[in-house]
Amino acid sequence: MTALSIETKTVLANPIDLVEEIVQANEWAHDRASDEEMVIEISGRWCDYRLLFVWQREMNALHYSCGFEMKVPRGRRAAIFELLAAINERLWIGHFDLAADDAAPSFRQGVLLRGAFGPSVEQIEDLVDISVSECERFFPAFQLVVWAGKNAKEAIAAAMIDPVGEA
Repeated sequence: MTALSIETKTVLANPIDLVEEIVQANEWAHDRASDEEMVIEISGRWCDYRLLFVWQREMNALHYSCGFEMKVPRGRRAAIFELLAAINERLWIGHFDLAADDAAPSFRQGVLLRGAFGPSVEQIEDLVDISVSECERFFPAFQLVVWAGKNAKEAIAAAMIDPVGEA
C-alpha cells in the first residue's frame, strides 16, 4: 500500500481549551493538570465518573477515558476479562479495558484530529454522553462479576434488561 503525503500548514487549536469551556459551562469539578491534560469528575446514576482528556500534539489525537471507582480483586480478573470481551463485542464506539496499575475498569476512545482545526463542541459532548451512557449501562455487570461472583454471560444478561416503569 502506498502512503500519500501532502505538505500542509495547519495551525491547530488545543482541544483541551474547548473541553475546559464545556466543563466550565456545566460547572463540573475539574483539574487542568497541564496544557495537554484535564481530569473531570461527574456524578452518574450508579457512581461518580472520572473523565480524562489528553491531547497528544505530535499525533494530533485526543485520548479520552471515563473511569469509575472499582478495584477488581486479583481472583476476579479472569472473569472481568471475559466480561470486557463480551461488552466490547456490543459497542460501536470505544472500548472498555482494565488498567494494569490499579485494576480499575474504564471506557476509552481516541479521536484523530489530523486535517481538522480541532474537535467540535458536539464531538466532545458525544464523547462524554456515549461513555457515561455505556458506563451506566454496564456498571451493574461489573458489580455482578466482581462482588456477586457471576460469570460474564449472567452479568451481561442482567445488565441488558431494560426496566420498565418506576418503583
